Amino acid sequence: MFNKRISVLLVGLLMVGLVVAGCGGGASTENTAAFKVGMVTDAGTIDDKSFNQGTWEGVVKAGEDFGLETKYLKPNGTTEADYIKEIGNLYDAGYRMIVTPGYKFETAIFQAQDKYSDAKFVLIDGTPHNGDYNSVVKDNTVSIFFAEHESGFVAGVAAALQLQEGQVGFIGGMEIPAVQKYNWGFQQGIQYANDNFDTKVAMQAENVVYQGSFDNVAAGQQLAAQMYDKGVKAIFTAAGGVGVGAINEAKSRAKTGQEVWIIGVDVDQFTEGIYEGDKSIIITSAMKRIDQAAYDMVNAEKEGSFPGGETLVFDSTNNGIGIPVQNPNLSDDVQKQITDVFKDLQAGKITVSDEQGDLIK
Repeated sequence: MFNKRISVLLVGLLMVGLVVAGCGGGASTENTAAFKVGMVTDAGTIDDKSFNQGTWEGVVKAGEDFGLETKYLKPNGTTEADYIKEIGNLYDAGYRMIVTPGYKFETAIFQAQDKYSDAKFVLIDGTPHNGDYNSVVKDNTVSIFFAEHESGFVAGVAAALQLQEGQVGFIGGMEIPAVQKYNWGFQQGIQYANDNFDTKVAMQAENVVYQGSFDNVAAGQQLAAQMYDKGVKAIFTAAGGVGVGAINEAKSRAKTGQEVWIIGVDVDQFTEGIYEGDKSIIITSAMKRIDQAAYDMVNAEKEGSFPGGETLVFDSTNNGIGIPVQNPNLSDDVQKQITDVFKDLQAGKITVSDEQGDLIK
């Protein structure tokens, strides 16, 4: 869906990357523009161990490195009016750069980019439109997307190689394109491992569930319990707080000696999965470099090279997605195989579809 309405502006992204590389360990206060960076959260929380947290961590790091004031606001609701209200509150408080994570901000940013024309907006996983899905990215806004299907693919291959055999499942939050692409890519990764590395890992349609929200922790725990009771060995969660519930269930079972696993999402969730000492139920995590994307945009604004009016895509070719560099629950052999697979993905030798194929429908 998104491939039809966005363009991949890798040149712009590479320019931003060069800016980051040039700043090294931090910028001098002489070059720091006097602006403040704000963030409005979506339906989740700032400590959701997922999308909101990853975005905020990028903002905070930029603030620390560049000596900028940062602040986030959480709306009382999830309507367009709720989002616009908090955007306005940040603006009134002097915040001239505002980062918003998620497609729910699309119509709010469409209005805000005109209403607050002297502010800069970063819309992650969305594009501004007036409810008609006709993208309008003004010069004071940058729209950022990720290749979740590639991230899910790499995590799927890694999980299959480590497990070797058995059933896996998927718990998604809302059935939106970003979450769907994680699912579809993960399925392709499992299939790729089965076809190329002789693994015997399977997914059944009944073990692919979209819960319908990103904040129902109890529901996530219940869904995970049902899957584990049916013999599922590992669950890929792309569901924010719902995924936290699944992680909690896996940790509880691991403490009793059961071998159950979670594949994390968006950020490295290894620490969230620790249940005893340094033992974690997170095999690996399908990451998109949300924190880096937010950081890069703040840095670009500081350097006067904010890519306003552009739509950027973070994918394997620019290291915008992947799995954590350190994966304690993956063997050395698996990590080497995954490194080779990722290089093939970057080189275009492997193509991952962002649309549902013939695996599970």
